[in-house]
Amino acid sequence: MSDFTSGFWSWFVIIMVAVGIGFVSWLLWWQSRGQRPAAGEEVTSVGHVWDEDIYELNNPMPRWWLFRFLLTIAFAVGYLALYPGLGSFPGLLGWSQIKQFEAEQAHAREQYDPIFERYAATPIPELAEDAAARDIGRRLFLTYCATCHGSDARGVPGFPNLTDHDWLWGGTPEQIETSILYGRQGAMPPWQASLSREQIFSVAQYVRSLGGGPIDPVVKLQGEETYLQLCVACHDADGTGNQALGAPNLTDATWLHGASQRTIIDVITNGRTGRMPAHRDFLGEARVHLLAAYIYSRSMLGEER
Repeated sequence: MSDFTSGFWSWFVIIMVAVGIGFVSWLLWWQSRGQRPAAGEEVTSVGHVWDEDIYELNNPMPRWWLFRFLLTIAFAVGYLALYPGLGSFPGLLGWSQIKQFEAEQAHAREQYDPIFERYAATPIPELAEDAAARDIGRRLFLTYCATCHGSDARGVPGFPNLTDHDWLWGGTPEQIETSILYGRQGAMPPWQASLSREQIFSVAQYVRSLGGGPIDPVVKLQGEETYLQLCVACHDADGTGNQALGAPNLTDATWLHGASQRTIIDVITNGRTGRMPAHRDFLGEARVHLLAAYIYSRSMLGEER
C-alpha cells in the first residue's frame, strides 16, 4: 500500500476508508434509535408487508446483533491502526509482505541450508548415484523446473528434453550446473529480410535432409548453397551445431520447436529466441549442485528416477 505514484492516491484511500467506516457507524446508530415498546404498549407496523402476512414492525435491532456490528467496526479501526490499509500509513506494527517473506526465507535457510551444504563438496557424478541426493534434487526440480521442462523432465515444444543426450550448451556435469547457475540466452536470427521465399524453402528442405530426410537434388543444391553462406557460422558446415553458442545439432532427430516443414520454415523466416533464467542468486549454489546432479542422472545415466 505504500507504493503509490503520488500522495493523492494515498489520501484518496484514507478518505474512502474513513467515509466508509463513518457511514456504517451512522447507519448502525440510526437503525438502533427505536425504543422497545413499554409493557402493554402495542407494537406497530411500519407498513412493509411480504407474502401477505409478514409485517415489518418497529422493534429496534436486537442488542446482541448491535454489539456484533460494533465489534466489527472496532476490529476494523484496530486493524487499520496496526497494519497497512490507510494509504501510505505503514501501521503501528510496521508489518509488510516483504518483511514477512524475508523472515520466512531466513527461517527456511536456517532450517534447510545445512542439509544442502552436506552435499556441496561431493562431485555431481557421485551425487547422481546417491538415492537420497537424487530425491532432494527431484523435489527441487518439481518445484522450480517442471513448469518449463515438465514433471518428467522430457520438455515441451520450445523447452528442451533433459532426459536424452542432446544438449544445446553441453551435457557434462559442469556444463549442466553452469546452465542452471548463470542461465543461457540463445537466439536464431530471422532471415525473411535477407532471403526470398524460394531460398527459405530450399534451405529448410536442406536442413531436414541433414537428418536423413528425402530431398530433391536440385532443391538440395540450392539449399546447401544458402546454408554454406549464412548458417555455417553457428551450425557448422556439417550441421552438427556449436555448443559454445547454443546452436543445435541439425543432423539428429531432436527438434526443439518441431520437425515439420512448416515449423522449420517459420523458424528460419521469423527466428527464435530462448532464455534459461539464472538461478544462482535465487536458489544458491548448494541447491543448484543437487539439482544438476538429478538432471545429470536423468540424462547421462539414462535412468527413470
